[in-house]
Amino acid sequence: MSLKGKTLFITGASRGIGLAIALRAAKDGANIAIAAKTAQPHPKLPGTIYTAAEEIENAGGRALPVVCDIRDEAQVASAVEQCAAKFGGIDICVNNASAIQLTGTLETDMKRYDLMQGVNARGTFVTTKYCIPHLKRAANPHVLMLSPPLDMNARWFAGHTAYTMAKYGMSMCVLGMAAEFKDAGIAFNALWPRTGIATAAIRFALAGDEGMKHCRTADILADAAHMIFEKPAREFTGNFLIDDTFLAQNGVKDFDRYRVDPGKDLMPDFFVPDWMPPPPGVSLKAASR
Repeated sequence: MSLKGKTLFITGASRGIGLAIALRAAKDGANIAIAAKTAQPHPKLPGTIYTAAEEIENAGGRALPVVCDIRDEAQVASAVEQCAAKFGGIDICVNNASAIQLTGTLETDMKRYDLMQGVNARGTFVTTKYCIPHLKRAANPHVLMLSPPLDMNARWFAGHTAYTMAKYGMSMCVLGMAAEFKDAGIAFNALWPRTGIATAAIRFALAGDEGMKHCRTADILADAAHMIFEKPAREFTGNFLIDDTFLAQNGVKDFDRYRVDPGKDLMPDFFVPDWMPPPPGVSLKAASR
């Protein structure tokens, strides 16, 4: 199947994982609304909604850059309507935008707590809410959350309870909405990386330039998302997917091509349960070993 002519509404698509998903869809000739805040270049972070739009169009897609803070309901409603008006509807909603701060309870100021809840949990809810009326009219509608499996192990909360609460809020949308809109034929799924992904969040918030070498590229999530969107929505919903396991189940065998540095061990990501091990033959150890 192809995403040619399909319309994707992607939050946080000016860079990183969101942009990678957009570019993969653009290769098919898809339409992409880039809903993000970055209209002016950031001193540290690459990309704006306008540079992303240029990349998408160069890749073969059509782009609509929209300045949108997903914490603002009116901005979300406007962005969704602009997308539907320009492209004639919405087929896929990707909730990619996220805010992170890995601090303990006493070290987390409430402004940052509100930011994480506003972007992750509330932003996902409101974006999905305004996309659903359009998705109901689509032929194979999908909603994808870039969020983890709901594993209620205390180790995922200890050390950063506020962040985990906000991130799990996205996953709870998958759990609830998949059941709520099953009869409407809209698929709701979550996708999460087994390893660190080489993005600005890794470089500036977690592990620096050296840490980037222990990551996979965002292409692994882009390829997995593309495969999800190809699935029949009525038959494939309510799933919490880990990128390499899902790809392996769908015939992918070469995972070394996603490594930033094949000579480095891969950095495990948060929230991957012990009961979701790597697929057979896939190791996080350096590829040269």
